Amino acid sequence: MRIKFSIEGVEKLEGLVTLILAAGLGKRMKSKHPKVIHKVCGKPMIEWVVDAVEKIGSNEVIVVVGHKAEEVKEVLKERVKYAYQEVQLGTGHAVMMAEDLLPEEGNVLILTGDTPLITSNTLKELINFHIKEHNSVTILSSVLEDPTGYGRIIRDESGNVIKIVEDKDATEEEKSIHEINSAMYVMDIAKLKKALRRITNNNAQGEYYLTDAVEIIRDMDGKIGAFTVPSEEITGVNSRVQLFEAEKIMRKRINYRHMENGVTIVDPDTTYIGAEVEIGADTVILPGCVIEGKTKIGSDCEIGPNCRIVDSEIGDGCSVTYSVILSSKIGNNVKIGPFAHIRPETVIQSNVKIGDFVEIKKSIIDEGSKVPHLTYVGDAEVGKNVNMGCGSITVNYDGKQKYKTVIGDNVFVGCNVNLVAPVKIGNNAYIAAGSTITENVPEGALAIARSRQTNKEGWVQERIKKGRL
Repeated sequence: MRIKFSIEGVEKLEGLVTLILAAGLGKRMKSKHPKVIHKVCGKPMIEWVVDAVEKIGSNEVIVVVGHKAEEVKEVLKERVKYAYQEVQLGTGHAVMMAEDLLPEEGNVLILTGDTPLITSNTLKELINFHIKEHNSVTILSSVLEDPTGYGRIIRDESGNVIKIVEDKDATEEEKSIHEINSAMYVMDIAKLKKALRRITNNNAQGEYYLTDAVEIIRDMDGKIGAFTVPSEEITGVNSRVQLFEAEKIMRKRINYRHMENGVTIVDPDTTYIGAEVEIGADTVILPGCVIEGKTKIGSDCEIGPNCRIVDSEIGDGCSVTYSVILSSKIGNNVKIGPFAHIRPETVIQSNVKIGDFVEIKKSIIDEGSKVPHLTYVGDAEVGKNVNMGCGSITVNYDGKQKYKTVIGDNVFVGCNVNLVAPVKIGNNAYIAAGSTITENVPEGALAIARSRQTNKEGWVQERIKKGRL
């Protein structure tokens, strides 16, 4: 296997194939979905593993699927090739199901789909170690204070790896060993294929263990090695508790990465940022924020406290307080909140103010406009320098269809105004407070659509005399 460098300076490894085992039932998750598609920081576990592999330049990635295979394929789509393990008879059996997709020679990196914390750097180090040591098999191992449940790495007096013993098959002496098998390996493909033909299911579980291939390859005079890493990266997820633990570790990694890039996160323990989120330098994230999906936030913003932002773009110098923004685009120097709800397909241009208890849905708010408070704008185009008064509403739905409201530039909309769509308000128009507008308003006009006020003097006293108040 030769190592080359891409133009970006990232090491890529030629002659490497990756096999990811993802066919397990995941019973301890107690879920109707496959274990490997449960999300860590907004991304399915299996996708974290595939991402790490793609970064090291594996020539081909093969995923062994089984239980609810279609759900796994829906996540990964055409990024990988698939092998199918109809009945789960152990890790060795899973590799057998993919044997025909492996080349005749080279090295195969074998990973598991439930280890989202593995990094591309560790995988590169593992492969480089495997090449440098001229190993036939290199096991990714770790040393645990409590190794219960893991296969143990058995070494001879000289420290050479002899075999791996599964926890259920280990003797008491072997169980006292703290170096464990992560179930991740690099193996010589030609030797692996020969070993697969000699693996049996003569063990406590009645399964075909891939770990048996290690001892078989050693008996073929293959050299066995182990590359030891901290336990955090090799941690598998088998339950909801372990999913939470992986999420906590990944969240810390993501938050620290942003802080190292110049973002202030006031309380990382209460800040939840997705894997694909981008945040500019000198932005401050206050406690209680959840930022998800492909969100991009510019520089010099203040986000929070207690905001949720999903799949949205936010420009520079913005302030968002106690608000929700979903699948929308926000310009520069925009102030949103507190308690605003920006719904999908909204575009808010620069220097706009969206105030408290305002809801914007599928609308464009142009530069310099203000929607200060207690207002609903849906299916609308709002021009430049417009003021939407308190309690103003675009009435966009007649019970069957949605209609559009178009408001020109420099329009003043008074308080408690209903703009019944479809309707157009011309530039520089004024709408009197309390009006229900059902017809277009010309440019520069004042529109009044409300009943004339009538005062009935003495009405209250008369009602009291008659006993009605």
